[in-house]
Amino acid sequence: MEEMIEEKKMKILCLHGFRTSGNFLRKQLSKWDPSIFVHFEMEFPDGIFAAGGKSDIEGIFPPPYFEWFQYNEDFTEYEKLEECISYLCEYITSKGPFDGLLGFSQGATLSGLLLGYMEQGKILKEHPPMKLFVSISGAKFRDPNICNVAYKDVMKVKSVHFIGEKDWLNLPSQELTTAFENPLIIRHPQGHTVPRLDEAAIETLKTWTRKIVLSSNQSCLGGGPNEACKHVNNENDLEEGKKLEEPDKVEIQKAQE
Repeated sequence: MEEMIEEKKMKILCLHGFRTSGNFLRKQLSKWDPSIFVHFEMEFPDGIFAAGGKSDIEGIFPPPYFEWFQYNEDFTEYEKLEECISYLCEYITSKGPFDGLLGFSQGATLSGLLLGYMEQGKILKEHPPMKLFVSISGAKFRDPNICNVAYKDVMKVKSVHFIGEKDWLNLPSQELTTAFENPLIIRHPQGHTVPRLDEAAIETLKTWTRKIVLSSNQSCLGGGPNEACKHVNNENDLEEGKKLEEPDKVEIQKAQE
C-alpha cells in the first residue's frame, strides 16, 4: 500500500484593515470561492494596538477592534509604525516561514512596505523570499523617507491587486501596482471593500495561485517535483466551492509576460 503523503500547504499572513480585526478579514474573505486558497494555510492575527477611536464596522461586526499603526489626515506622518514593523518581523520569524502576504487597506499598505523592506535587505534577512502578495485596496506610504527605501526597486514577488472603481483609495491602489513587476490587476465596481468575484475573476485567481503552488513545488529542495515537499497540485484537487450570489463584474488586467 502506498504511503499517504500529507499535503504541505503554503502559509499566507493576512493583515486586516484599520480598526477592524483578523476575524473580520476572515469574514470578508469568506465571500470568495474557497477553492481559490485551498492549498494555502491562512493566518489572521489582530493588529498590535487596540483601536484608538470609532470603528467603521461597529454594529456590523463585534469588537474588539485593532489597528496596526496611526497616521495623520494626509497620510504623510505615522505613529507607532516602527513598533508595528518590529512586532510583525518577530511574528513572521517565530511562526513562519510564510510564503506570502495578503492585506486589506491598512493591512495591504503595510504588507507592501514589509515586502519592500525585505527586497532592500532591511528586515527579515534570514527569511526566505515571499512568493506572493494579495493587495485589496492597498497603497504606498507617502513619507519620502519611507518611499525612497521601500519602493526603490521594483519588487519581483508575484502580486495581484484589487482596485475598486468607487474606492477612495482607487488612485493610490493603482500607484502601488507600479512597485511590482508584472502585477495582475483586478478592477471591480465597488468601493472600499473586499469585492465579490464573478466566475472569470475566480478562475483567474485559481490559475494565478495554482502557478505559484506549482513553482514552489518545483523549487523545493532545489529541484523538480518530489514527494518530500509535495504540494498537492492536481487540477482535480481544485474542487469548485459554492458559487457566490450576485457577484460583481470585474475587469481583469493581466500583465504582459
